Amino acid sequence: MLKKVSAALLVATSPIAAVHAANGSDLSISPAGTLEGRGVSVVVDQNPWSPIFFDEKNGGIQIVLHDQRIAADGDVRLNPTPEQWDPVPNFIDRTIDKTANQIVVRADYKAVDLSYHIRVTPEGDGFRIAVDLDKPLPSALAGKAGFNLDFIPTAYFGKTFYLDNAPGLFPRDADGPMQRDGSGDPQPLASGGHAITLSPEDPDTRITITSDKGPLALYDARNRAQNGWFVVRSLIAAGASKDAVVWHVRPNIIANWVRKPVVSYNQAGYTPGRSKVAVIEMDPNFQAPGEATLLKLTPGGQPKPVLTASTNPWGKWLRYRYATFDFSSVRDPGLYEISYGGQTTAPFRISPDAYDHIWQASLDTYLAEQMDHMRVREQYRIWQGTSHLDDARQAPPNITHFDGYHMGSELDSPFKPGEHIPGLDVGGWQDAGDYDIQTPSNSAVVRDLVWGKELFGLDWDETSVDEAARHVQIRKPDGVQDSIQQIRHGTLQLLAQYKVFGHAIVGIVSPTLKQYTHLGDAASQTDGRIYDPKLGKNETKGDYSGKPDDRWAFTTDYPANDLAMVGALASASRALKATDPQMASEALSAAKDLWQAQRDKFGPNADSSDGRGSREPLELADASATIELLIATDGNAVYKARLEKLMAQIGQHFEWISGPAVRAIPFMGPAYKQQLVPLVEALKQKADEQATKNPFGVPIADGSWAGSHQVAMFGFNMYMLHRAFPKLVDTHYTLDAIDYLLGRHPANNLSLVSTVGTQSKLIGYGHNRADYSFVAGGLVPGVLIIKPDFPELKTDWPFLWFENEYTVSTTSAYILAANAAIAATRQ
Repeated sequence: MLKKVSAALLVATSPIAAVHAANGSDLSISPAGTLEGRGVSVVVDQNPWSPIFFDEKNGGIQIVLHDQRIAADGDVRLNPTPEQWDPVPNFIDRTIDKTANQIVVRADYKAVDLSYHIRVTPEGDGFRIAVDLDKPLPSALAGKAGFNLDFIPTAYFGKTFYLDNAPGLFPRDADGPMQRDGSGDPQPLASGGHAITLSPEDPDTRITITSDKGPLALYDARNRAQNGWFVVRSLIAAGASKDAVVWHVRPNIIANWVRKPVVSYNQAGYTPGRSKVAVIEMDPNFQAPGEATLLKLTPGGQPKPVLTASTNPWGKWLRYRYATFDFSSVRDPGLYEISYGGQTTAPFRISPDAYDHIWQASLDTYLAEQMDHMRVREQYRIWQGTSHLDDARQAPPNITHFDGYHMGSELDSPFKPGEHIPGLDVGGWQDAGDYDIQTPSNSAVVRDLVWGKELFGLDWDETSVDEAARHVQIRKPDGVQDSIQQIRHGTLQLLAQYKVFGHAIVGIVSPTLKQYTHLGDAASQTDGRIYDPKLGKNETKGDYSGKPDDRWAFTTDYPANDLAMVGALASASRALKATDPQMASEALSAAKDLWQAQRDKFGPNADSSDGRGSREPLELADASATIELLIATDGNAVYKARLEKLMAQIGQHFEWISGPAVRAIPFMGPAYKQQLVPLVEALKQKADEQATKNPFGVPIADGSWAGSHQVAMFGFNMYMLHRAFPKLVDTHYTLDAIDYLLGRHPANNLSLVSTVGTQSKLIGYGHNRADYSFVAGGLVPGVLIIKPDFPELKTDWPFLWFENEYTVSTTSAYILAANAAIAATRQ
């Protein structure tokens, strides 16, 4: 550890600073409100702190340097290494003071009586950060509040730093030092100087910070939590107000730097007869060649040019320019690469069977690995022991959980707060990387798999599932189709909820933050024994223990969740009829009962929430549920009549319900189909207009969670419209969607489905995220737009969940989209 080093020699007078000045390109405030220079962008509070997850590493002042977002969360914080749910500032406003040539942000922490504004001012090849407090710190914050700027660890692993002239090394593993006072708080890696340079040896990531006021300290926040970053920090002095903190930040600017072009394409390849268009993403300063070349690899390894053609300029989208390279004329099966601008891509196939196995890993590995209440083995590897056999305890009323689960004053449950609820320790999938069961997501997976089975067959058996023994073995066929086993597993949990409560619940989730942030084997998140308050904390008795670690069931009855369950159970009744007629009958009976119960609940004041903040018009949820019952009952008149009454709402929101709507056509008759024609035409026109807004031809989300799920559903729904109305809707929408998911997207060209394609996302946010590894077949959210204009998909840092987190319903949507693309290429 370095500490209390001399501040006599500041970087401002060092040889490193001289390099900055020689290579510099002055920063200025752009029309988009960022600070811009050649190879550097400074984003100032244009991405809000999360109202649920607080610190997502996408807030405050952020620095994009040489096409890497290296720093985030530049703001006043209340401790040196804040964790995800620690307090974040309340953003008030952001203005640009043209007279002073600076960006001014006002914020506060109301709970601790701290308000301030931050002034960010370009100065030469860098910028100045000044923090002004509205009044001096309350005494309770002295020695605690400071200005932090977080640096992403993977940009600095194995690199060095100087604090003043004292050298240090960024550790690959978080190895301390820690406080010895019992708090377990991290101590600084280095402290006491007034100037710090990160990675002086690497011009791509070098950055220098000098402090006019208090000394700087460098922390490794991974010592507190694996998702922490390296933190540069200055304390705010007691009594300070104006210029309480003043930093001069100098990102290294490489003279005439130009980002290399990204040639994006489908990493799984192409079938011979389909369209084949690569998208080239280019720095505005890149001198773009007008041609690209398709190379065919020979068995001897020598690439042979087979097509050289002009690229077609597309224009500018966000910060980059784009062009396309069309090689659709090449149909000869083989292995190919694309050469452009001095770069050559990884190889890909042109083959009739290019897509034959692009979805199976999602079913036989990813969904299997997410199965709750089971032991999951893959040959030598145990993904998890038997998990959560102590499910579940009744959550208390009037709380909002740190993962967004809401419980109002009514429990909608026969159980008392904290009481064990029997019967919930079966089936279901752990929704994402956080080991919870989200009922709406589980319902979506069941329905998606039934649709996949009915529409495409999903004829695949690579996994053994023994529900009685609670045992799953990946890579061991058992003679039963994996899709049927997964549908049954999801249905077990949904039926358990219905039997216990008579309705769907919001979900089942860890009660404490310490448990929720658990990494590793799901079986070790709880002790697997039912909590008995009569036992001592470390006492066990049979299947009971005194440890209150059992997950909570959030049991509020929301109509949206009930209707999602209706759709799932009705669809499951169809899929399970041949293999498990008793469960099929129970599922259909429960679906009918839940659907009928909703007839009295609809009204202008009906709550459309799912209990976690998501909302959609209840009429759409009702229509989807009604359609599944309509199919399950072979056109029962009750459901047909209800769907007819919902036609206005279906028309108003057709984009979101187009897939289910066309599935109802065989049961509703020709008049219904004719009513859909203008809706299909309008949606096609919207899709065509949307396709002109970015070079990838699909809807790209610009919210706080990347949009691969939206793209998957777009591809599938457009295929459903094609099936029903082939003269109105062709297949290119579906193929554009699969191209996007498998590599033809912004930022880089990795397949967003782990292990699918030549190069794919191999560091994801799953149960194994701390291992910097992947779960085969999982679909990550993908490319996030860092406001105002930076598309990002980190390849090496697993902890940005909004780019990297696998979820079960997103992956089941991909199974549908992939099979739709396969069907489209066979036409």
